[in-house]
Amino acid sequence: MLITMAIFRQKTEKRSAVLYLPTPFPDIRAFTALVQLVIMNNPFGCTSYMTDRKNHPPVEKIREMYTAKFVYIGTGRLQTGSGSEIYDTLEGYEDGIAAVVSNTANAMAHRGKAKHTPDADLFAVTLQCHEPDDTLWLFSVSRDRITISSYQDDAVKKRVDAWAKTVPALQ
Repeated sequence: MLITMAIFRQKTEKRSAVLYLPTPFPDIRAFTALVQLVIMNNPFGCTSYMTDRKNHPPVEKIREMYTAKFVYIGTGRLQTGSGSEIYDTLEGYEDGIAAVVSNTANAMAHRGKAKHTPDADLFAVTLQCHEPDDTLWLFSVSRDRITISSYQDDAVKKRVDAWAKTVPALQ
């Protein structure tokens, strides 16, 4: 009996590239401002398209995740615990922070009051962009980097690169 090894073969010429930000987004407002800028202004020239009778915009948010970090401060200003909560919408993130900070039972269990630590929070949003040649690629933004992936044409990377050089928040 002949045994063969499984071999993964690349089927397409899709690529990815990462831009590490010199300084992370300072807060959720700056982060969401950049995401909204891309969605509303479509700086990459993406096009709308139809699938299964559904109209898709040129730039579409397909995934988002927001992590809120907390520390619990007890008597004598000593840390008595820590925690994090993950939300799949910006609204959930904002409401969740208020809920954790005001949760009396949780504060009692930690023997301290919850304090949100926004500098430690994490954010990530993935946008899908549709090219005029009917291909899709991804534009992912996190607190400290931007990644483009699944693009086939290097012109996509060049357009994103040129745009990034014009955005002060990315310098």
